[in-house]
Amino acid sequence: MLLLIGVLIGLMLGLTGAGGSVFAVPLLMLLAGLPMTDAVGLSLGAVAASTFYGSARLSMRQRTILWKPGVILALVGAITAPLGKWLGFQIPEPWLLASFSLLAAIIAGRMWHTAKRDPQAAEVVRAGNFMQTPPLDLLCNLSRTGQFELRPRCFSGLLVGGLVVGLLSGLFGVGGGFLIVPLLLILSPISMAQAVSTSLVIIALVSSSGFISHLLMTEHNPWRLLGLVAAGGVLGMVAGQAIGHKVANAVLQKIFAISLLAITLVTLISKTL
Repeated sequence: MLLLIGVLIGLMLGLTGAGGSVFAVPLLMLLAGLPMTDAVGLSLGAVAASTFYGSARLSMRQRTILWKPGVILALVGAITAPLGKWLGFQIPEPWLLASFSLLAAIIAGRMWHTAKRDPQAAEVVRAGNFMQTPPLDLLCNLSRTGQFELRPRCFSGLLVGGLVVGLLSGLFGVGGGFLIVPLLLILSPISMAQAVSTSLVIIALVSSSGFISHLLMTEHNPWRLLGLVAAGGVLGMVAGQAIGHKVANAVLQKIFAISLLAITLVTLISKTL
């Protein structure tokens, strides 16, 4: 069962672009019967394994990863993720679950809105083969070589974004891609493909920090469980590589949004009644 959960997590993470990792926590709670704090920790480990694989593949085969903003967001997020994990242990589980459900509803709503407003964006997935597209001029400038120019406005935006991503990742076990992708698009004139692929590296590092902090804050030994879920997650990401560019579209993203709402609602009801 844990292997299957991992496959579902990896597949959804690859196919949904931003927001796929939010499926992990309710799946682990419903199908594996884990309490939320353990589900959050295991989710962080599984998401880290899947995204490390995906980012390694991208760095070897493509050049869409922007390392300067990626490193800044990842470092700030990695520092604040343990704080989010600590906060999760201080909040009663019913409140934590209710807050997670609200966050999942927001992510699902954004996925639906994006699929309806910009159907082409739904075809850009983390597991797909990215092509460079002409960027629009937004807030931050790029150099002639295509690198970020880290001026104060951009740098401060990256710091604040990394802080929020790290806290939410540690608190709820989500990767943070639903925030990272729009943040990069707002701050800089880059393509959707660049934003999505850069988010993969950030998620891998932030999730790893959150998982390590989980290990340090709990007496449970999750390595056997993590091995099964992580292996399934990598298999799911491989499957996403094979089919992502063929099946990713606005309709699929809407289906995922509805599925996320449904599984979150079922989890909330089953754990509160």
